[in-house]
Amino acid sequence: MSRIVLDASAVLAFLNEEPGADKLTDALLSEASVSTVNLTEAASKLIQAGDEPDAVWRDLDFFFPSAEWFSVEQAQIAAKLVQQTRALGLSLGDRACLALGIALKAPVWTTDRSWKKLSVGVPIHLMR
Repeated sequence: MSRIVLDASAVLAFLNEEPGADKLTDALLSEASVSTVNLTEAASKLIQAGDEPDAVWRDLDFFFPSAEWFSVEQAQIAAKLVQQTRALGLSLGDRACLALGIALKAPVWTTDRSWKKLSVGVPIHLMR
């Protein structure tokens, strides 16, 4: 099985057992990569919702131990995506996810339906 990349919305959907979380099978999760930018985004949302910070990071480390550092290459890719993604309102975190997918040549998973309008050279899978 090839590697996949999850954005923050996919991480949150999985952790919160939201609709679509069941699409991330054990086999897919075993091949999942997440940018450290997206881990920060997911952790921030969980902590803002009242979760205890240390518990949040324990969960993230348990489920997503192979987080990918946000590299200079990924930063350059994310910056180049600004014009293409501006109209869809994609954030830096969203572009970081796409940049990781492009760098790894791996499909990305999200819950954000607007991503289906993108053509960035890697498959985009919607969880719901």
